Amino acid sequence: MSKCAASDILRLACLTALAVVIVTTSVWAADAKAGNSEAQLIGQILLLIISGRLLGEIMLRLGQPAVMGQLLAGILLGPSVLGALFPDAQLFLFPKSPELKTMLDGIAQFGILLLLLLAGMETELSLVRDVRRAAITASVSGIALPFACGLFLGYLLPDSLLPDPQRRLITALFLGTALSISSVKIVASVVRDMGFMRRNVGQIILASAIVDDTIGWIVIAITFGLAGQETFSWLGVAKNVFGTLLFLGLCFTLGRHLVFKVIQFTNDHFRGEAPVIAVILVIMGTFALITQLIGVHTVLGAFVAGILVGESPILTEEIDRQFRGLVAGLFMPVFFGLAGLSSDLTVLKDKELALLTIALVAIASLGKGVGAFTGGWFGGLTTRESTALAMGMNARGSTEVIVATIGLSMGILSQNLFTMIVAMALITTIAMPPTLRWALARLPMRREEKQRLEREEYERNAFVPNLERILLAVDGSANGRFASRLTGLLAGSRGMPVTVLDIAGAKRSPDKDKDADRNQDTVKSLKAAAAQANAEHRDLPKVDVIVRQHDTTPDEAVATEARHGYDLLVVGMEPTVGKRGGFADELSKLVSQFEGSIAIVSARGIHEQDGAASVSKILIPVSGNQNARRGAELAITLAKSAQAEVAALSIIEREKTNKQQLRREMQAVTEGITKVATYLKAKVKITIRTDADAGTAILETIKRGKFDLVAMGVSRRPGEKLSFGNVADVLLKEAKCSLVFMAPQTRGPMKSAQKGREEPAAG
Repeated sequence: MSKCAASDILRLACLTALAVVIVTTSVWAADAKAGNSEAQLIGQILLLIISGRLLGEIMLRLGQPAVMGQLLAGILLGPSVLGALFPDAQLFLFPKSPELKTMLDGIAQFGILLLLLLAGMETELSLVRDVRRAAITASVSGIALPFACGLFLGYLLPDSLLPDPQRRLITALFLGTALSISSVKIVASVVRDMGFMRRNVGQIILASAIVDDTIGWIVIAITFGLAGQETFSWLGVAKNVFGTLLFLGLCFTLGRHLVFKVIQFTNDHFRGEAPVIAVILVIMGTFALITQLIGVHTVLGAFVAGILVGESPILTEEIDRQFRGLVAGLFMPVFFGLAGLSSDLTVLKDKELALLTIALVAIASLGKGVGAFTGGWFGGLTTRESTALAMGMNARGSTEVIVATIGLSMGILSQNLFTMIVAMALITTIAMPPTLRWALARLPMRREEKQRLEREEYERNAFVPNLERILLAVDGSANGRFASRLTGLLAGSRGMPVTVLDIAGAKRSPDKDKDADRNQDTVKSLKAAAAQANAEHRDLPKVDVIVRQHDTTPDEAVATEARHGYDLLVVGMEPTVGKRGGFADELSKLVSQFEGSIAIVSARGIHEQDGAASVSKILIPVSGNQNARRGAELAITLAKSAQAEVAALSIIEREKTNKQQLRREMQAVTEGITKVATYLKAKVKITIRTDADAGTAILETIKRGKFDLVAMGVSRRPGEKLSFGNVADVLLKEAKCSLVFMAPQTRGPMKSAQKGREEPAAG
């Protein structure tokens, strides 16, 4: 450890001690003044938050997960350390008051649901699908062996360690499950720190942990359901299992769509502060109550709710960050601090209990390691990869503490057994990061793995892969019909939801049936094009389409909708061209209300007569700038979805370049288009011309090549009137084929009016 890091840790330790003194004094003063337990409760919460956060920071700097610091804070303030050294001070800070304990337990129980909700939101089922063979074999084997060991251990435990010897089976089932699960968050933290998040073995480790967690919470929920029954019966087991399977089946079919719609409706219609966070909590509570109703524990409902919420494309970055901040800032330090307070490690002075704890750690580590290694080997991994998998799956961390806390509260675990499990979680979690780092550092990169990583790096910086939601503004004109088709082709290629905004405004017919028919035709055309694009990507969800109408001007309608968060605005309206050339004033006013990326569609030729007509040949005028490349990316995506031919044309003004500059520009353009075409698996014919007039050159190419669509990446020019430059003006005035002008937002895709998602600190 460097001197700088050591001094930082020393400073943090001093701050922690100072904070404890300050908060202790505050608790005493508040309690003396108020004479009730509310002041003590506030003081205890503040103490757990401050000490947990500061010790968590120290653990992070030591290469350990922050949650270990929060757990250690509770252990230091509890009977294990402070209670052993200064029992009067410990009792003063945390008096044995039934009223206080009830209030703290209520916070802890709700915190458990929030932690499970967050765990579900971090669960990427798509990751499991990509590496399902190795992940499933590793998980099944990694669960089966330690589960059998835990079950066997449960039957060997002395009666003195059991809360109820008559219900030994329930405790044994619980021990088997507790020993077999892993902590996804801690595994993800180490894999991310090592730069292996997208490596093959990193994905397999994460996917295996996800499967572990999912299976583990299902089994735990059923076990807790059985624990709630007065007597064990196979009929009760069958009822719980059937109810769980039915619940999961409905959640991942109808429930997935319902959760998406509820979040979408809340985001688009509510104006209060943090409405989406509120509805996420309602969804979590509803799912938790449903699982309680079918006879299994509420943790399963919260976990499944988190998975469905995390899959919603309407979950914007800022909403996600706000929710994580709430959980990490309040509930995590309080919950894990209370878990530490509930542990009394002084009982391990008893030789029998100490030996049993060592045996528990050994059984958990060996069972998980051997099981995961065997599963990885049979899943097609190499010896080194299987070793890394075995090392990574051994961390229990926050997951184990949550499970143990619920087990203690339900009477499945005795106090001593709870302490032993917490000690096991602490030891395995501290041991996992260095062993996994050692194993990962020995893994070479395969060729196909390198190619996949290069592709993912491209997608991370590309334009289309980062689009999540499209706003389509149309008025029923030929431009609107063609814009609907193009939007469907684009949305279908990524499974993106689309909001259709009817901007007919004052032009809207008094006959509502005509308006409904027009919108129905728009949606029908969009969905047909989306289905065509989606045919090659059957794993993608179907495009969700909703229609909005506003009895206002088009620009006011766009301004209203833009607040709901969209990445791209596609506009198809009449008039597009102004009387004096360029874009019409009404169109300029409309797009000025949208800060993100825009695409302007002008239907001509065959598409002016039939907006649903196919696109057969697309021309992409390109240059070396970023917006041109992003426009090319969108055009090639459309071409692939429509199964159309595509050609790129670059015009370089000969008079302004010497031969060396000319070669460099030609090479840059060629490489840029080739890279996009390669990653999109499309064939693009590239033509480079040196010409004095780019507009004339493009018009000649359109006529000679019989292109029916020109898709061009452009930049917005400053000014009140919308302008993309002289070349765009020439095409608007003289081109006989359809046009799409794509103006990407240079700051990156706009996530929402509430933006900014980032990964949380691991815990």
